[in-house]
Amino acid sequence: MESKPSAVPPYPTDTLHRRLINLDTAVSLHLYTVFHPVLPFSLLKCLELSGDGRLFFPITLSILFFNTTPTAATLLLLNLLIGSLLDLLLIGLIKHLVQRPRPLYNKNMFLSFAVDHWSFPSGHSSRVSFIATFSSIYSDQIAEFWLLKLGNLDAESWIVEHFVLMVGLWAAATSVSRVLLGRHFMLDVVAGALLGILEGLLVFRVFNFENLSFWFR
Repeated sequence: MESKPSAVPPYPTDTLHRRLINLDTAVSLHLYTVFHPVLPFSLLKCLELSGDGRLFFPITLSILFFNTTPTAATLLLLNLLIGSLLDLLLIGLIKHLVQRPRPLYNKNMFLSFAVDHWSFPSGHSSRVSFIATFSSIYSDQIAEFWLLKLGNLDAESWIVEHFVLMVGLWAAATSVSRVLLGRHFMLDVVAGALLGILEGLLVFRVFNFENLSFWFR
């Protein structure tokens, strides 16, 4: 049976903790109240869809499936996929353990899994922050890919520099949109973003395809 959000969140009685939660709730509601009527809902919804795992995973898997010749780009996509699976696992585990209900004003949200009932941390924020961190860390490899495609060092340098910046701006906008759509509280988004950055570092240092291939030989 699916677990449903309880009316009273299972927070400890620690006063400082409750003050932090109350402040987070008030700030998040204020941001939602001020900006939600101003910003186009279609824009916020597009940001939500762009960071949705139901869109991200099929696209990544499709590119890998049709890329029959192993290349540096294939390795990048494999590491991206590994990090995304790590993100899915960690987000699901933390949501299940914390079980913070979503804002009461969250409306018309499609829930893929039972843990999607819970708010902390934001899966969208962790996913897009991971992608932004990944793009920054692997910018040299991305540059090599563009150099092979374009054969122009100046064009490649310009594209990579702006690509990393644009991915970072997209990640920031998508994370903020979670609060403005009423999907999450601010702390959910901040925690998700920090988790995504950590995941990027873990993939680079530990859980990458090269290391995993060596361990499982």
